[in-house]
Amino acid sequence: MNALNLTTLNISINQLLSQPTLLFDNGQNHKIYWLGIPEETAFRCNTYLIVDGNEAILVDPGNRNYFEFVKSRVKEIIEPDKLKGLVLCHQDPDVAASMIDWLAFLPQLHIISSDRTNVLLPHYGTANYRFYSIGSDNNFQYKFKSGKSLEFIEAPFLHFPGAFATLDLESEFLFSGDIWAALDINWKLVVDDFDDHTMKLDLFHLDYMASNIASRGFALKLKDKNIEAILPQHGSIIPKEFVIDAIKYLENLKCGLDIVYPELNRF
Repeated sequence: MNALNLTTLNISINQLLSQPTLLFDNGQNHKIYWLGIPEETAFRCNTYLIVDGNEAILVDPGNRNYFEFVKSRVKEIIEPDKLKGLVLCHQDPDVAASMIDWLAFLPQLHIISSDRTNVLLPHYGTANYRFYSIGSDNNFQYKFKSGKSLEFIEAPFLHFPGAFATLDLESEFLFSGDIWAALDINWKLVVDDFDDHTMKLDLFHLDYMASNIASRGFALKLKDKNIEAILPQHGSIIPKEFVIDAIKYLENLKCGLDIVYPELNRF
């Protein structure tokens, strides 16, 4: 395993957007890239590409406005026909809307998501796609031809009932979707001060996440997982040195219904 020093990637946004950013390389044909999206908002979205030999999976491809940009990034790394699927952690347009464009470009793609999410995805305009369930029918895994696997970890009500995170078992990178999403104007690719970052997490989590029961329940699922980095869909990557702090953040989080109905809060 050859995880890169992620903190060295805190360079200017213009440098980051000049080419795909390699986050992980095991030296044996398994790589992970941050593709980025060139938007200047606090809701900056992260799109990631997992490459395993002659196969690749795109994680949370983003909205339709940035389809051409993300497609061009993918083409810099692989031949398009090596792309086998899109992981959609839930159905929100900032995560999933470009699936329409990707399916028009590569109709054979698997749409990899939860059954609950799949109920809503056809509302983007097509039900004609190959759906791959992240659930028990597939043992909560997706296997590459090499034998390497992605593991799916359900995260109900964070912030959608069918939300989930994806753990790449080779890199031990956790693609967390909206969990650990952060809102930040002065954005960096990688967190270098978790205490400072907590305020940016709060700006998202206090309003978007359901309750401490939901956040604490998901945190408990991670206790026995080896996690080298957390890669959210908004905000900054959390490197290994802050992973324990990030899990504790979820354990102690009061959000959503805890705030709306404090008189009912038993936490």
